[in-house]
Amino acid sequence: MKNIGLLVAVEMGAVRRRCGAPDRERVCGGFPVRTYRRDGGWLHVLHCGMGELAAAAGTQVLIGELGAELVVNFGVVGALTGAVAGAGACVVTGAVHYDFDASGLTGAPAGQYPDLDSPVIPADPSLVALARRVCPGLTPVLCASADKFVDGGEAKAALRARTCADICEMEAAAVLLTCRRNGVPALLLKTVSDGPEGGAEEFAARMESAADLCLAAVEAVLAALERPIPPERTPEDA
Repeated sequence: MKNIGLLVAVEMGAVRRRCGAPDRERVCGGFPVRTYRRDGGWLHVLHCGMGELAAAAGTQVLIGELGAELVVNFGVVGALTGAVAGAGACVVTGAVHYDFDASGLTGAPAGQYPDLDSPVIPADPSLVALARRVCPGLTPVLCASADKFVDGGEAKAALRARTCADICEMEAAAVLLTCRRNGVPALLLKTVSDGPEGGAEEFAARMESAADLCLAAVEAVLAALERPIPPERTPEDA
């Protein structure tokens, strides 16, 4: 892939620390973009800001204006279960846009878009598998996504019961849906900051360290895409 887009909501501090000065800085579609030369291509880092609307618009700029052949979104999220709270970095297998509800019009369940057969917007399974091969510690998760910061145990428990999701944040559904409609693959890697009983205070305290951990996983996967790893061996190959 010659052009990779990295969509960042709020974790630009990690990008500056780990990636350093870009080869080029500009504004595209109203969003600041830092472009880095990588082996055989370019990495366009777009800072979209928080929320689904900003994430959808930023993703479209990466694809339509910058020619991204893959969109990667990394970020810091809240856990909806105790198991995920201690998991570290995660890879998103799908997202539920839980505040989308056209059920009164379509009869479909809340969260389900008309062109999908379930409320889950799926991620690219081949990219999920690649990420887990490159970073075996990644935990596969279902993400609850909407324009709401979910704060505190009661709200998180209710969201978990409603969606069966493992984590919650504010951009994943927009990234997956926009990429799906453009025919461009997306990979979403997330790191948990606040546990199922936590909220804004815990998020703020752990955001920077969690973002650094997540971006390290992103870099490992990008390196594998640039220099593909051999196929996985099976007992029959021996």
